[in-house]
Order: sequence, then C-alpha cells, then structure tokens
Amino acid sequence: MTIRLPILVTGLAGVPGYALFRYFQKLFPGQVYGIRPRKNACVSGDTVYAFDAEEISSLEYVFETHRFGTVIDASGNCALKACECDTARSKLLNYAQGVETARLAKQYNSVLIRISTDMVFSGASGKGGYVETDPKDPIHNYGKHQSEAEEAIQEFVPSVVILRVPLPMDYAPGGEAGAIDWISYRFRPGRPATLYTDEYRNPIYGDDLCRVVEYILSHEFPSGIYHCGGKRLVTLYQIGQIINALGGYNPDLLIGCLRKEAGPLPPRVGHLGINCTKLYSLLPENFIRPWPFLDSLFPTDPLWHKTVDRTPWTKFDAVDQYLVRGE
Repeated sequence: MTIRLPILVTGLAGVPGYALFRYFQKLFPGQVYGIRPRKNACVSGDTVYAFDAEEISSLEYVFETHRFGTVIDASGNCALKACECDTARSKLLNYAQGVETARLAKQYNSVLIRISTDMVFSGASGKGGYVETDPKDPIHNYGKHQSEAEEAIQEFVPSVVILRVPLPMDYAPGGEAGAIDWISYRFRPGRPATLYTDEYRNPIYGDDLCRVVEYILSHEFPSGIYHCGGKRLVTLYQIGQIINALGGYNPDLLIGCLRKEAGPLPPRVGHLGINCTKLYSLLPENFIRPWPFLDSLFPTDPLWHKTVDRTPWTKFDAVDQYLVRGE
C-alpha cells in the first residue's frame, strides 16, 4: 500500500507533531506540509504554514491549495495548568482545531490519523492497565477536550486511526516543552525539578511513534482507537532520575513527591499504565521499544541517580543517544 501524498502534519509546536513532521520530511522531501502557531517561530521552511487555531479560513485555504492525501493531526496543547485556567482556550486547541481538521480531511478524502493522549483516563484506581474500551474519566480540561475530540472525529471520519500516545520522548521546538526538554531546561542552569513518584506512564521514543504512523499509512490497517506506548512502565520521578544521571546534572536538583503534595492545580493523573496489546498485535514483533531501551538505564531505587556510575556517559551526549534516538 502506497502512502498518499502530499502529507499534512498539524501541531508542530508539540513533541509528537514536530517529530512526525521531521520524520516524514526526510522520507518525502517537499511533499510534507506543517502547521504551527504564529508565535512559535522555531519551526520554519517552505512547506510550513504559520497561523492559529482560530483561523479556520487559513486551514481551509491550505487544504484547498494542496488537497492532501494524508493528514496526521497532532494538534492540541498539553500545558495542563494553562488549559485549566482557560477552558475556552483549551477547547479551541484540544477539541475544535482537531474537529475542523477532521471535517476538512473528510471533505478532501484524506487518510486521517489523529494523535490523542492517555490522559483521557484519570489513573485514580492506582492499577493502570487501561485498554481502549475502558470508560474514560478525564480529570482536567486537556483530557476532557481530547476525549471529546476523539468522539467527534470518529463521527466525522469513521475510518480514522486514533493513537493514544503517552509521553513521546523527543525534542520540541524551542527546547522547553516535552518531558526531556523541560527537565533538562530545569537542570541545565541549576534549577530544581519536582517530579511525582506516583504518576506512572508508558513513554515511547519519538522515532518509534513515527515508524508506527508510517506502518499504519503503508498497510491495510483497521480503523479505531489504539494505545501507543512503550513496554516499560516509568514514573515521572524515574524519568527525572534517568535524565539527571545521563545528563551529568547535580543530583540534588531532583526532588520527588506524591501528587497530593503538589497542590490542587492542575489536577494530576495517577497510574496511567496503558495496555498496548491491541496495537502490538498488528505490528512486527518488538516494533516499539521500551523506554529507556537498556535495562541498565532504569533506576533500581530512589537514590539511583546519586549512586550510579556516570563515567560511561561523560564523553558524549548520552541523553540524545540513549533517551531520544535510542541508539
């Protein structure tokens, strides 16, 4: 099955959108277009359009001009506190923009993939293991509006494939968004980072997410919702430990705490472990790697980042090689 060109990737301000745009640009130079917010000037190029979610006429113009064969919609804003403080803005970015994109994808007969989130669940039970058919119970605006977008987009485009992606481990434009960027952004100038010891996720390498999307587009793939995470369950605190140690940062800058100690805003999810068996069964074996892929990089205790031998990681950019590229 041939991937239909040209391709549109939305959400270039975020980690998944930026990763997908770069990945497909390498595969199909000049045939991949992207949309970024006006204020995010970190992404540029001849095939990049800059306009905001309110500018529906601009989105319509881009579709009419290029008549995309494929649309990868990674729009949304996962800044939880900002979304919680401005419900209307959250709905615009996490719901309306995606629904408008789906409407136009249907109008122009584009293949559609939507990047959603594991935060359509609360993790309140403390058990994890969510499957795609479990009842959704989002606890903040971001999760609520992404959940509503899933339902509306499926109504518009029944053939859509929706990937619920937890933490994509890659870079974001500007270097301050995303787990790796934000934690490194705190540690690099000597600022502390407080991360939760009871928020569990299934991080996925950005490149693995891109390969999954490529595989879906190049095969006869069933429509529906799929959980798309790595095989390793990791807490936010453990992610901080790994980045702290491999990046050679001051170990005293990492602070761990329980979610209930962090205050009420924004509401924090708990055990968001997701079961990805449905997706794995349709992919080649070991197509998605655990993050981090080496067992030796996974913390063995809460003080691991203080006691582990950092010597092997001092002569190269270990964060990039092991945690972003996965080499």
